[in-house]
Amino acid sequence: MLEKLQAIARRLDQVERQLSDPAVYADRESLTRLSREQKELTPIVDAFRAWQQAETDCAGAQELLSDPEMRELAQEELHRARQERDRLSEELKRLLLPRDPNDDRNVILEVRAGIGGEEGALFAADLLRMYALYAERRGWNMELVYENTTELGGVKEASATIEGQGAWSRLKFEAGTHRVQRVPETESSGRIQPSAATVAVMPEAEEVEFTIDPKDLQIDTFRSSGAGGQHVNKTESAIRITHLPTGMVVECQDERSQYKNKDRAMKILRSKLYEAQQEKQNAAIAAQRKSQVGTGDRSGKIRTYNFPQNRVTDHRLTGDVKNFNIAAVINGDLDPLIDALTLANQAQRLQEGTEKGE
Repeated sequence: MLEKLQAIARRLDQVERQLSDPAVYADRESLTRLSREQKELTPIVDAFRAWQQAETDCAGAQELLSDPEMRELAQEELHRARQERDRLSEELKRLLLPRDPNDDRNVILEVRAGIGGEEGALFAADLLRMYALYAERRGWNMELVYENTTELGGVKEASATIEGQGAWSRLKFEAGTHRVQRVPETESSGRIQPSAATVAVMPEAEEVEFTIDPKDLQIDTFRSSGAGGQHVNKTESAIRITHLPTGMVVECQDERSQYKNKDRAMKILRSKLYEAQQEKQNAAIAAQRKSQVGTGDRSGKIRTYNFPQNRVTDHRLTGDVKNFNIAAVINGDLDPLIDALTLANQAQRLQEGTEKGE
């Protein structure tokens, strides 16, 4: 690990020298690449230098132990320095974990009502609103692409694009079955009824990464449904694109412009096909994708929203850290929950690396 850290420190020095050259600002692509690399390497090198200082402090305190007058002070300093060194060692292991190559990508988000009928659709609408509020908190741009609603304002299914720094790195843990326990608006007896909705999260694919042959597409136009007044009923601005080789279908009716709807639908289709291609290449990715959507029932739940007890429980976490305030979460304050999931994921990966002897 030491050699790897030393190499990273040398590389950061190289990057910073290149960024100090005024000529690099004439090449936007190089500037972006170097700035991103600097941002990724700096936390590692900062922790490495702090670890080196802790090692130096340990050695200095060890030498002072032989001095009777300084022994007590040296023991205290040695204890402190060792604790700091050990803490930084664990931090460096975490920082050196392989980075998810999709972490900086934008996201395609899909929400679907599961069991529970109308209540499941109302819960799906709550989840969609929760992600919209979270995107707003993070300074991201979330745009609805498709929405199939019920008469009571529930959502049977919806898809949206979320654009912003770190969107995938934060939202990838949201994929799976979400369960709710509350008294439904449709329940007159006041009885608590469990319902569920599924969330799928996909990294957005760039056009250069996945090209689609126009001959493989069937593009249909139709009139939008839902809110929108007379315009919705008179103009065939909605788009349905079918990828003939796979049978994959994407619809978009959020924009009044047929061109914009087509552009968005193609973006989603490209991301879905790109993900499907990744699944074929990597069995682990295929298993992950399958676990994202599940069956829409309550058996494969990742999280429960318990309104009577005012808590959200994430079933991938353990101990007290798995419970969160439901009002905060449902209103978009997802960072504490996602931070806990990120740390748990890192701990699991570190454990797996230890077991493999890495």
